Amino acid sequence: MADDRRPARVPAAFWLLALINVLVGGMVGLERTVVPLLGRDAFGLPQGGALAAFVISFGVAKAVVNLVAGAWADRIGRRAVLRLGWALGLPIPLLLIWAPSWPWIVAANVLLGVNQALTWSMTVNMMVDLVPAARRGFAAGVNEFAGYLGVSLLAFLTGLVAAAHGLRPEPFYLGIGVSALGLLLALLVPETAPAARPSPLRWIRGVGVPSLLGAATNLKDGLVWLTLPLMMAARGFDLAQVGAVAGLYPLVWAAGQIVFGPLSDRVGRRRLILPGMLLQAGGLLLLAATTSFAGLLAAAVVLGLGTGMVYPTLIALVADRVPAGDRATALGVYRFFRDGGYALGAIVAAIGLAGPSGVIAAVGVALALATALAWKEV
Repeated sequence: MADDRRPARVPAAFWLLALINVLVGGMVGLERTVVPLLGRDAFGLPQGGALAAFVISFGVAKAVVNLVAGAWADRIGRRAVLRLGWALGLPIPLLLIWAPSWPWIVAANVLLGVNQALTWSMTVNMMVDLVPAARRGFAAGVNEFAGYLGVSLLAFLTGLVAAAHGLRPEPFYLGIGVSALGLLLALLVPETAPAARPSPLRWIRGVGVPSLLGAATNLKDGLVWLTLPLMMAARGFDLAQVGAVAGLYPLVWAAGQIVFGPLSDRVGRRRLILPGMLLQAGGLLLLAATTSFAGLLAAAVVLGLGTGMVYPTLIALVADRVPAGDRATALGVYRFFRDGGYALGAIVAAIGLAGPSGVIAAVGVALALATALAWKEV
């Protein structure tokens, strides 16, 4: 007699989507190490609003398009949205290679935000579609693991290429291959949208607290994205060391999600979300306080662990709280607030009145306070 308690077999399309999301994350990793230094060295921008504009533009574009992508996917299907996102990703590495001025870099990042909203939103929705409700944490964990593995790999590889050949154009050649392969694989993906129809927005209240915590998490990430390379370069670390720290943080983040997403299916969402938020706060404080390479690596590990605990678990929590016909729309609302955190983090970094270390420490304290406010609502 068959054991009904065994989890249903995951279809091949699930793993194809995970592979696609490695490439989706790679498009972000393409910029993670190199672009802040490109702004400083190639375009002569000081730390401040002009330099932060590339992260702000990315965060705003991604947040706003998430709303459209989610609602659209519940009405016309996931596959068309995914393919459109990859088609819009093709020009990004070319813009980064040929940009004659900083506004062109900002424009490339607007396009990157749109690409990420359409592609990453669809891969996570499609992977959640393909598993039963009891495995949503597993689906979100695999999705986010794959994406941030791509972020980490490209952040590390571009740092190595830049150290050997310079900031442009060689590091961005990797992006040409990533975007072309992503579009090709997207053409092979089947439709996964459930048959259920969208319902009135009675579920909207249930995504409020997850959205707050998601926004706080990505505020931290936008801050680290912009500040870490500049802070390390100012302290005398070379490009390879910057790439190692910038790559280790999302690598631990990625690896953690493959553990913590499925674990949340077993122990519940709350037991991972709240400690994960506090770990992020502690990681920021360590990053601000340490001046050694070993200390920076340790801070990257703590930040990655905390983020890995909350990222897939918050997605699964939102999916738990809404009906199937509204899932993409609800996740679009959640991702609107979460990804808006990128822009907020960049703005905080641009203001930078206390210097990079002081700003990072202040945001660490703010994350701890946000966790305390949400303690009873998760």
